[in-house]
Amino acid sequence: MSNLLRLVARRLLQLPVMILGITLLVFLVMSFSPVDPAIIALGESSSLEARESYREANGLNDPFLVQFLHYLGGLVQGDLGTYTARQLPVGDAVAQALPITLALTFIGLAIAVVLAFAFGVVAALYRDRWPDQVIRVVSVVSLGTPSFWLAVLFIQLFTLQLDLLPGSGPLPALDEDPAGYLARMALPAVALAVPVVGQMTRVIRTSMVEELDKDYVRTAIGAGLPRSVVVGRNVLRNALITPITVLGLRVGYLIGGAVVIEVIFALPGMGTLILEGITSNQANLVQGVTLTVALAFVLINIVVDLLYVLVNPRIRTV
Repeated sequence: MSNLLRLVARRLLQLPVMILGITLLVFLVMSFSPVDPAIIALGESSSLEARESYREANGLNDPFLVQFLHYLGGLVQGDLGTYTARQLPVGDAVAQALPITLALTFIGLAIAVVLAFAFGVVAALYRDRWPDQVIRVVSVVSLGTPSFWLAVLFIQLFTLQLDLLPGSGPLPALDEDPAGYLARMALPAVALAVPVVGQMTRVIRTSMVEELDKDYVRTAIGAGLPRSVVVGRNVLRNALITPITVLGLRVGYLIGGAVVIEVIFALPGMGTLILEGITSNQANLVQGVTLTVALAFVLINIVVDLLYVLVNPRIRTV
């Protein structure tokens, strides 16, 4: 267990370096924006003198490094700037939108993991038979289906034609109306999950097949242990190592996909927020949302790394 703790400590020590690198990259990219913050703040009709005074007062004429250090100092204090269109701190706007994006991501992730695990295990246990063939076709089709196209299709079918699930409208509070909340989240979460199901099914199926072909499985079954016991106790756990690694990479896709899906389904998450920032030329808002999503991706991948270590005890000695 001490080796595991040392590995956790190393991951946590790497976290500030990654955060600093992401912050620098986002700030550098946003510094190339052609939008003049002085015009956004003061309006098109403002005078050149007023704009110059605004730039001087807000440090916009300072060298890049000085501006970055100033931004970093504000970031440490939780200050991401101001969303001038709403006269709202960017941090407050992000705090309102981020839980919706994370909820959508994890609901989609849960759907993808459950379906992919079931399909992958069944396909491996019935290798080269009709269940495997059917699942293979389903996984290939789902893998090649774009989430945004599926989202539009779902709205057309389940909202406009069948009127079964909402595709737009306000998002009810989870604690006040759980059924309404889940109904509102159902279509975007499934649209987000479907392509991941296709990839994860193939990964789980391949990993299971490789594990089932190993000598220890044949030896255990030959010694009289029931096949279900060997699969449940040993094969499944060992076969999860590779899928967990792939899942960590797919979490980034889910977060990025959630940003797009939110716009299609009019969910007030990070996607809608960054679209508002782009259309209204709010550089602070775009910068704050981008940075938050990037940091969420890094933190989630660290959690996945730790899960990988827990599933594979051999890594604990690294």
